[in-house]
Amino acid sequence: MFEKLKRKGFQVVALHHAEAILKHDMIDAAVELEKILLELSIPAEKLIRGGGGESSMTQRLRHALSEGYNWKKHNFEIKKIVDGQETESITHEIDHVKRFPTGTFALEIEWNNKDPFFDRDLENFKRLHADGVISIGGIITRGVSLHESLREVAAKFARKYAINNFKTLSQYYTPTHRQQTMIENRTKVKGAFEEGWADAFVADKFGEATTHWRKLEERVKRGVGNPCPLLLIGIPKQVIIL
Repeated sequence: MFEKLKRKGFQVVALHHAEAILKHDMIDAAVELEKILLELSIPAEKLIRGGGGESSMTQRLRHALSEGYNWKKHNFEIKKIVDGQETESITHEIDHVKRFPTGTFALEIEWNNKDPFFDRDLENFKRLHADGVISIGGIITRGVSLHESLREVAAKFARKYAINNFKTLSQYYTPTHRQQTMIENRTKVKGAFEEGWADAFVADKFGEATTHWRKLEERVKRGVGNPCPLLLIGIPKQVIIL
């Protein structure tokens, strides 16, 4: 399952019988996700202009899911009724939900949030699955190869487009005073603006405390989200276009 994605470098992990559920009960969900992700590409310029936040790439991915395949944002409301009286009401907002004839899939895209968002997502999936609301939960995030290649990507982009001072950098984004100081300090260490800026940019925007594969893996190994069936997908460096 997801062999085309794996050949392209995507990390794919299915936990708690998720693969069996997809293969036998919700194959359309797997087909749709694979098709959408195989078409995914990230121009390096968009990565830089986005300043590290949700880029046009993730916006296009969300649009493809929502508008192309009807994976819509949804608020699940769980109410506790005791003797006819509502005693508790909890809502769980999920960015992409799709109901199939044999089950419901809840999906989150964590491109570059703070890593505690993984705890929120996994705990939401666990509760919704326990209440019989969803059949499987999924998370798409930066894979190891992408996360580890970001400095190299940024430096290559800087060299290619002669980003060798703050003036040329301003064509893409304007760093804050704090970020300028960080870039200057890294440039002294690296010996060139391109490498110094790339190192500072990635450290500031895509640090270890953001959402990426290793942080997600740490949580599922601790059992966060268990026993909800989970599909985890890591985006590889191969999707970057310089």
